[in-house]
Amino acid sequence: MNLIISLFSGFISAFIGITPPGLLNMTAAKVGMKEGRRNAFWFVTGAVLVIFIQVYLAVLFARIINARPDIIQLLREVGFGIFGTLTVYFLWIAKQPKLKQPKIKKHSKKKRFFLGMLLSALNFFPIPYYVFVSISLYSYAIFSFDSTSVFSFVSGAVLGSILVFYFYIAFFQKIEKKADYLLRNMNVIIGCITGIVSVITLINILEYYLG
Repeated sequence: MNLIISLFSGFISAFIGITPPGLLNMTAAKVGMKEGRRNAFWFVTGAVLVIFIQVYLAVLFARIINARPDIIQLLREVGFGIFGTLTVYFLWIAKQPKLKQPKIKKHSKKKRFFLGMLLSALNFFPIPYYVFVSISLYSYAIFSFDSTSVFSFVSGAVLGSILVFYFYIAFFQKIEKKADYLLRNMNVIIGCITGIVSVITLINILEYYLG
């Protein structure tokens, strides 16, 4: 049962983290439109391979720092400062992003595979994201850091990533207008998310000092 919960937790975490339009999923969709699904799936394969490594390293790092409550508390305080600053920036300072479609040139499957690996490796967001997620899940007794649970969580994250990429490749023409809307309002969306995370982090900090 715990393995299923870990698998589902990883799946949902990946689904939430990758669903907003970004360079990876938008590129996968464009490759699918211009070069066909086969090349797009090769791109996704390369991207997912790197995501697997990133999530695994993130969970291992989370397991190490989870044994040090003082480090966790320090990370919470630093995280609160970072997320609070990001909230102010995205809601009140950042300019509206300009819509730029990724330029796609036709290439071989091998080049698409390595392009997926490259773009995924340049995306550092998954590591801190999954560190935060895994520690949070552990604090609520939803997830544990034993080897089988870790592998199950990472597998779920990979499956969730693949599903989101598949949706972008298969249904991009139908969701393109909605994706443009999300991109135009991405600052507000990110600001709201970081604001919620800031509030949750602040509550955890207060509970630590007052409890």
